[in-house]
Amino acid sequence: YQAYTDYKGMMELIENMYETLAKKICGDTVIEYQGESINLSAPWEKLTMVEAVKKYAGVDYNEWDSDEAARACAKEKGVEVEEGDSATKGHVLIAFFDEFVEDKLIQPTIIYDYPVENSPLAKRKPSDPAFTERFEYFIYAREMGNAFSELNDPIDQRERFVKQAEAKRAQ
Repeated sequence: YQAYTDYKGMMELIENMYETLAKKICGDTVIEYQGESINLSAPWEKLTMVEAVKKYAGVDYNEWDSDEAARACAKEKGVEVEEGDSATKGHVLIAFFDEFVEDKLIQPTIIYDYPVENSPLAKRKPSDPAFTERFEYFIYAREMGNAFSELNDPIDQRERFVKQAEAKRAQ
């Protein structure tokens, strides 16, 4: 994390750090790993989680008009989500990401704008409060790290903690 920046600034920092380290340590930004040529040069591909799921699973989050529609889509595609009403659109999006996307991210890729359901300490996106200013970056189908703009709204933070506690008690 870095003072006076947000998650976009952190994305740039990560890309530049990997590129610089690859040049200094390996002598090149292209490295061989497990039979793959991995290009660590900036800029990396960047996709929102919604874009990544649409690209790799062929499913469009924006077409789900309710949590029920999202759960029905998951059932139709054979994606496991929690039973009952607890799986929201955000939960279903994450399940599709885990099932169809992560193993495709061989080249360095930044996935950003995560659902609020799995980002309890990340600031909400002002333009779409269903999502947060969070990213994870992947290389060779592995999450290498994550960062986010920190939640600094005490009212929002309390509401999220209360929802988490209620969900835990309901289990």
